[in-house]
Amino acid sequence: MRTVKAAAAAVTAALAAGAASVAAGRFASDAALKAPSGTRLPTEPRLTVHATGDDWITLTRAFASLRPGTYGLADDDSHAVVGPVLDAAAHSADTVVRRLERVTRGAPRTGDRMWLVPNLHTGDPTTALGLAHTAVAVPGELGPLPAWSVPGPRDTWLIAVHGLAAGREHTLNLMEFLHGLRFPVLAPSYRGDPGAPRSPDGLHHLGETEWRDLDAAIRHAVQHGARRVVLYGWSTGATMALLAATHSALGSRISGLVLDSPVLDWTATLRALATARHTPGALLPLAVRAAQGRTGIRGDRTAQAAEPGGLAVPTLIVHGPDDTLAPWAPSRRLAADRPDLVTLHPVPGAPHAAMWNADPEGYEEVLRRFLTPLM
Repeated sequence: MRTVKAAAAAVTAALAAGAASVAAGRFASDAALKAPSGTRLPTEPRLTVHATGDDWITLTRAFASLRPGTYGLADDDSHAVVGPVLDAAAHSADTVVRRLERVTRGAPRTGDRMWLVPNLHTGDPTTALGLAHTAVAVPGELGPLPAWSVPGPRDTWLIAVHGLAAGREHTLNLMEFLHGLRFPVLAPSYRGDPGAPRSPDGLHHLGETEWRDLDAAIRHAVQHGARRVVLYGWSTGATMALLAATHSALGSRISGLVLDSPVLDWTATLRALATARHTPGALLPLAVRAAQGRTGIRGDRTAQAAEPGGLAVPTLIVHGPDDTLAPWAPSRRLAADRPDLVTLHPVPGAPHAAMWNADPEGYEEVLRRFLTPLM
């Protein structure tokens, strides 16, 4: 009798442990599949504000707060822009002082816990940059997709698409520069974004279904006068651009790709996001399996699109060797396999999808040289 009870207890414990493991894997996969648009990625640490002045701010000393370049500094209530580290400013050993460029919403206060984000602007092209724009609705397969349309005289349009956990405000970093090159710019939202329809399962598919909304944006651009389009994506937006170039029925209208921090190995990205949620290493395979089971993602489409033979147009990849979220090895490999079409511009020290922030002038010069022949 004792043996039977012990065996039953062991089975019950095993089932409970199995259920707990499945639940943990599901929770870990949420870091990628339920990343809300317009928020931070879990890989970015919160930084405590220790003091502020008219043109400076003191933050917790960390790898993130010591990064070169210009970034947004945000929490739920405020958004500011911080510039270079002020090495000469007085500070304690555990803090760092950065230039406070401007406050765009609210005001950082001592004790606030904030994080660095790529977007420097809030609002829309008109309120943030003074650029005339039209709010349009792109007809998508799931419903209308809100988009910003900034006019320009060229018949080559540039379609800028944000990535995982970012929002359309991320595209504002480059909007003024692109407008200066006289491109019409279309910045669409896609399924899961605020104001856009949700995917049927309510989950993010890391570009493997979202690319069809980018395809709808291409169709909208062509119907409104674009003879050609250049697709410009960040993170999973770059993955969407690559997939659209490979699978769109309007692929012949695509004349170039700009891929910033492309997610080409979705399992590595999901593992990185799950790890940032403090998921034990032993549970990471469960997170991957949970994501596959919940969404049907296999990575086949993305892998095929990133094959050397899949590219047909000039492609600029801007990626950081230190990107912990989207490994840059696949980008480097693609550039090595297709030197006739792919230009790879590495940005050391830059976090995921913040290549421009680390070196705006250098980034824009590389972008200018790439886009000039496509005008």
